[in-house]
Amino acid sequence: MEAYDILQAVESNAQARVLATVIHVEGHAYRKQGAIMLLMANESSLGSISPGCLEADLSAYVPAVWESQKPQMVEYDMRPADDFGWGATIGCGGLIRILLEPVSGELLVNLLAVKASLDRGEAVHLLRTFSDGYSNITYTFCDPDEGAPSDRQVVYASLFTPKPRVIVFGANPDAMPLAQMAASVGFRVVVADWREAFCNVERFPGAETVVAFPEQLVEQLKLNAQDYVIVMSHQFEKDSAFVRGAMESSLRYLGIMGSRDRTEKMLEGLERPDCLHYPVGLKIGSEGPVENAVSIVAELIRMKRGVRTTGEWASSAAMRRDIQSCRLW
Repeated sequence: MEAYDILQAVESNAQARVLATVIHVEGHAYRKQGAIMLLMANESSLGSISPGCLEADLSAYVPAVWESQKPQMVEYDMRPADDFGWGATIGCGGLIRILLEPVSGELLVNLLAVKASLDRGEAVHLLRTFSDGYSNITYTFCDPDEGAPSDRQVVYASLFTPKPRVIVFGANPDAMPLAQMAASVGFRVVVADWREAFCNVERFPGAETVVAFPEQLVEQLKLNAQDYVIVMSHQFEKDSAFVRGAMESSLRYLGIMGSRDRTEKMLEGLERPDCLHYPVGLKIGSEGPVENAVSIVAELIRMKRGVRTTGEWASSAAMRRDIQSCRLW
């Protein structure tokens, strides 16, 4: 679950009680430093920091942390060789320190401010300065571009970034599993089309919908360098118009569905940026809308994580221009 979803729950759910943040990891761990989860008053939770073996134990701390209105540090050490219980269950054998904070007062105000920043598309560092052990925390913000200050009093800095946006051009039936799957793995999904009967929240629940012709859509969407764009209306002229407009912006990813020959014709005379991928998706032999969605979302996750796969080729713009292909296998 993305941090944004947890912040959204903090804003809308009165049951939110304790924020758990992984602030230190030694050795292997299921989640990295910075992972967060939200523990609720009804013993439920949002997010995770382990495969499920720590959450129940952490929930037992919620009443005391909430009643005291004081943060608490909890440590789980799975490193000892004879600690077969933790080691086998969590599957990491590392040490994890988790900060538990009551979601109230200064923390609540700051979490809501963080969400407001993300809603504006702005990343933010939330800095924690500890005193009296971990019982008192002062919260401040700084610009992520400036980096966290080197002051030794700042024990932990949490970086919050806007939810990455996936824009699907083409509200055909095969876009429905794609939109649903992309949203389920943490993307903010926008479906765009010129046909209002196809592009609506009834067909795409949980996604934003924008209805306009391609030339107007590019302007309305305000595309930016963090956006992932997938073009799949299956109408050549409409796809071409949208692609040409989209390529005027810097993008994180631009994937075009369709045969290579079809896309080559669409791209004639155009400079081909590094973000361009076609045919869209990882090459897994997918067939049909659901498998195609798996292929595409897998490639989006790979791009998001910055992972390069074995056999990846044609990674530079110059090489792609030379071989007239920009598909990453």
